[in-house]
Amino acid sequence: MPDGSINDIVLGFDNVEDYLSDRYLKNYAYLGAACGRYANRIKNGRFVLDGKEYQLTQNMGADMLHGGKEGFDKKTWQIVSFTESVLEFRYLSKDDEEGFPGNLETIIRFELNNENELCYEFIATTDKPTAINLTHHSYFNLNNGIGTIEDHELRINGSYILAQDEGLVCNGEFIAVKDNMYDFMIFKAIDMDWDKANGYDQCFIIDTKTDDLSLVAEARSQQSGITLQIFSTEPAIQFYTGQGLNIPNAKNGIDYRPFSGFCLETHKHPNAINIPFFPNTVLRPGEKYYQKNVYKILDQKG
Repeated sequence: MPDGSINDIVLGFDNVEDYLSDRYLKNYAYLGAACGRYANRIKNGRFVLDGKEYQLTQNMGADMLHGGKEGFDKKTWQIVSFTESVLEFRYLSKDDEEGFPGNLETIIRFELNNENELCYEFIATTDKPTAINLTHHSYFNLNNGIGTIEDHELRINGSYILAQDEGLVCNGEFIAVKDNMYDFMIFKAIDMDWDKANGYDQCFIIDTKTDDLSLVAEARSQQSGITLQIFSTEPAIQFYTGQGLNIPNAKNGIDYRPFSGFCLETHKHPNAINIPFFPNTVLRPGEKYYQKNVYKILDQKG
């Protein structure tokens, strides 16, 4: 902040050990996690690739969520390189891990620059055809992590959301957001039109999206004067208002309760591996999976 104060906008813990504690794992929320091999949900934890059916781990009822019982979020990653502004991690996901085919090598690259931007990149290769759809699962609260995000204002560059079944799995249908509670085409408070009992947990399709990096969403707080802009190469973004949070004594001793933070998870369409007209989520040998996101902070009070 210009006055020298700190506004810590990402939810988490003060100590690494807390992410592995029983009290957190019982109320697990993917705080700050890299989710893979396949972010969001896959119907029945099953897909067919090149004529062969693969049965994956089912960790959300009959479905798979965020890569299974021990997805990328629960793995130990190796440090590849570390400089003052760049940090790279590597993880090798072995063939048949959580039911996925192929040895998948993934690199996560973080870069912090002088433009108040944090760049977050995924790069992956495989030795067998496999399904892949990665995301970053941070929770944000632009008021120093204190209070709820209900009065934060949000804009998403998406005219449609994906319809979901009773298990929140995308079924291939599209719903226009115009004139309903999902319309965030212009800034509005998160709690303006919502059903608070359920909050938001929907996937928005970014309008006229190409593979180029572009602005997909932005959130702001009138209280702190902070605006968070999210740029991504990905065509979809999951908006989740943290209604499931129940984490006592987190960072700075704060208790995270429902709506303490929101997520904007960029990726390809959930369950796309089972819906042919959704974007391709198959990676083959010789190809490279690549995704880039940029989180940019604007301080309107500065």
